[in-house]
Amino acid sequence: MCFFGFGQSVITWSSDYELKLSDFQSPQTEINKKLSSYSIFSGINLDFAFDMSAYKFIVTKNFNDKVKTTFNKNAAIITASDSIIANFLVKFVQYNFDLTELYARKFRKELYEKKGAFSSTNFFKPIFEKLQEEMNLESSRVLKATDLGKNEELLALEHDKVLLEIQTYSDYCLKCKPPKNRRKKNN
Repeated sequence: MCFFGFGQSVITWSSDYELKLSDFQSPQTEINKKLSSYSIFSGINLDFAFDMSAYKFIVTKNFNDKVKTTFNKNAAIITASDSIIANFLVKFVQYNFDLTELYARKFRKELYEKKGAFSSTNFFKPIFEKLQEEMNLESSRVLKATDLGKNEELLALEHDKVLLEIQTYSDYCLKCKPPKNRRKKNN
């Protein structure tokens, strides 16, 4: 998925940033007691793009800075009858933002491990598709289990699991350099 955003409407994932209701800036966002249902569109994207010469591609192994998790304020929508439900939805989107970053890190790791000197420029497609499917299944499972975040306790447990797993991929953050594979020397 490729997405290009401009200005301050796009937030790149950071462990320090927590989404707020005010971040959902689409004109379709509405909190109105006359609404009989609620909905969200997260505005979250997993972006991967690179532009480099054939030589640079051959010698590049670390694609960490080419994979970004973003939240687009102008595309993010919440509709709810009151602010209580709206805040449940915000917490669910925060879970998804963090889940997307987890899968971005998994993607960065697999790119690093599977990219060879003679890899095709399309080597990433099956990796991306597999991880995208896993992420969608996990998000759907938690959406259903937590009733779109209304079960706060269960959502908090699931969110904590994601945050812990993100830490296990600390070498694969946006600005990190993965550890070099060192071959064991036989003595």
